[in-house]
Amino acid sequence: MNSTKAALRDEVRQLAEEAFHLKLISGYGDGPDVEEFQIVYQGKPRHLPLEQARLFLVNLLYKIRPQ
Repeated sequence: MNSTKAALRDEVRQLAEEAFHLKLISGYGDGPDVEEFQIVYQGKPRHLPLEQARLFLVNLLYKIRPQ
């Protein structure tokens, strides 16, 4: 995995940690593929490509933050 992918994975992990502590998701972790990340949302595990996982989490966190 190159440094760009590793940085993206780290960012996704940090966003997932924040969403988890805010109880927006019920779990997260590495997906079965190195290019994927698993997010458990509304009781259903979702395996998303890293960039899509990042966008999903950013949007989820954005909804709860005051404007």
